[in-house]
Amino acid sequence: MVKIIAELCQNHKGDKYLMSDMVAAAAEAGVDYVKIQSMQSIDLTKRKRFESGLIEGGVTKTIKRPYEKEYKRLKKLDLNLDNQSYFIDLCLKHNVKPMTTVFSLNRIKELDNLNFDTFKIASFDCSSFKLVEKLGKTKKKLIISTGGTFLREIIQTSKILRNLKKKFTFLHCISIYPTPLKEAHLSRINLLKKFANNVGLSDHSSPDTNGNDLSLAAILYGASIIERHFTILKKNQTRDGVVSVNYNQLKSLVTNSKKNYNDIKLNFKNKKILLKTMEGNPFRELSEIELLNRDYYKGRFAMKNIKGKIIYNW
Repeated sequence: MVKIIAELCQNHKGDKYLMSDMVAAAAEAGVDYVKIQSMQSIDLTKRKRFESGLIEGGVTKTIKRPYEKEYKRLKKLDLNLDNQSYFIDLCLKHNVKPMTTVFSLNRIKELDNLNFDTFKIASFDCSSFKLVEKLGKTKKKLIISTGGTFLREIIQTSKILRNLKKKFTFLHCISIYPTPLKEAHLSRINLLKKFANNVGLSDHSSPDTNGNDLSLAAILYGASIIERHFTILKKNQTRDGVVSVNYNQLKSLVTNSKKNYNDIKLNFKNKKILLKTMEGNPFRELSEIELLNRDYYKGRFAMKNIKGKIIYNW
């Protein structure tokens, strides 16, 4: 049976009461997991080249994302350990599994002491081998997104975890927000199956434009887990709204994901060209947008020692 993850991401806005309503709504929709992100604004790194960015010949070479502005924005989203424990209790109350993304080495121990069912490694840390190894040594289940990562790095991460005898799941992911269906490349799911115990999809397509087409098509390609950003706010009230499903869209995904293969395939009876378009190339190269995102997000958060030296996840 396909498992569904409702990713709360930044849609809770750092408000524990909004988060509480989100967990209740996601559980009512029938999801298996609800996920938060255990990022802390204090772990944000200041890197000079992103202060002003770089554009040459009208082409963006480096994203502009000034540290102070980003720090102030993220500070409002911080969830302290008490709030994260509160989130876990909410999940257990509503009979869904609590899950979180770990972003820096210094947070592993404190999060491992909480009752999260599963840890996730974000796309741009799939190649952060030090973080991968340390999370692989915890007792938590492990799910890893692979967006913005080169295949050789995915294979290396697989080797690290298999050497640790750690069972894990790779999520096929395209780090374009929102993801056009022509960029889905769902055939990569079968390729990833060579390197992981299970493979799923982290879906960043626009639900208002494309419904759940990408998620359901991924199931036809063998995805056993589907992750979708979730909101109970209006889409224009949250930064991640464009890639987030609302309650009705999430409920529809859960309902359709429980159907058998042939019944799911009937959804595409009149969309055969679209289904073929989403198949794509399993050995696709990263797009310019993904390379720009990789450049910024890989190293966005890091551990700082007592002398203030930055120790990156890799």
